[in-house]
Parts: sequence; structure tokens; C-alpha cells
Amino acid sequence: MKQQIIFIAFAALAGAVLPLQAGLNIQLGKSVHQPIFAAFASFLIGTIGLLIYLFILKFDFSTVTQSKTVTPWVWSAGILGAFYVAAVIILAPKLGTALTFSLVVAGQMTLSLIFDHFGLMGLPVKSINWQRFLGVALLICGVLLIRKF
Repeated sequence: MKQQIIFIAFAALAGAVLPLQAGLNIQLGKSVHQPIFAAFASFLIGTIGLLIYLFILKFDFSTVTQSKTVTPWVWSAGILGAFYVAAVIILAPKLGTALTFSLVVAGQMTLSLIFDHFGLMGLPVKSINWQRFLGVALLICGVLLIRKF
């Protein structure tokens, strides 16, 4: 139970830094008049940071050759991440941070329910029930309220 609380807190922290990241990226994009540059810079700095972390962990880079066994479409995750970061940089100044991220969360939850229900991506099956559906419906209601007010 204690370990799960740590994971929950970590997940909440990960979610909390997203608006901060968006705000910083928006400032960078405005300074150079190009939001896509901000997304590029974000990934470049993130890549350098992760590389340093791998060295600190003493990661065995020889195991990278094992990545040849994955299907090629798995590599599209990087493009999806770039799309997400660029979209938030472009949308947050137009929609506002709260509406942008409430829409992001609603989209995440909707697709997550589908992934869970069908066990997609090798995830354990967790069927959609009325309680889980209600949770997503309430999120969508929250999006509508944020948009209206």
C-alpha cells in the first residue's frame, strides 16, 4: 500500500509538471517566433538529460542491439511525443492552459479505457464498466465547464 502511494504521488507530480513544461516551452517559442523550435529544443535538452542519466546508471549500451526485435512502428513513440509537445505549445496560448490540459486528459482517459478494455499494447484487460465510463463522462463535463467559464 505504501509503495502504491509513492507511485500515485509520482504520477501526480509527473502530471503537475506538464503545464510548467508547456509554459516554459511557450516562452521559448515566443522568443524565437517559432513554437516548433521550442518543441525541438525541449526534446534535444531532454535527450541530453536522459543520456547523462543512462551514464549515471551505468547502462549497458550493448543491449541496444536487442531493440532490433521490436516491430518498426514501436519507434513512432518519439514522433507521438513530439506531436504532443508541439500541440500543447501551439494550443495553450490559444485555448488557455486549463482547457488545453483538460482536453488532453479527457483524450488520454478515453483512449486509456479502450486500451484497458481490449488489452491493447500488451496491457492487462480491465473491462469498461459504468463506473469507469462515468469517470470519463465527468472529465468531459469538466472540460465543458472549463471551456464555458
